[in-house]
Amino acid sequence: MTSLKTLTIIFCCALLFACNTMSGMGKDVEKVGEKIQKSADK
Repeated sequence: MTSLKTLTIIFCCALLFACNTMSGMGKDVEKVGEKIQKSADK
C-alpha cells in the first residue's frame, strides 16, 4: 500500500513538473488531440 502511495505521488509530481501549469497541460492535451485527428484524416 505504501509503494502505491509513493508511486502516485511521484507520478503527480512528474505531471506537474512536465506541464508546469494547468494551461501548459491543456496545450499538451490539445497537441495530442491534433496528432490523433491528423492520423485519422490520413
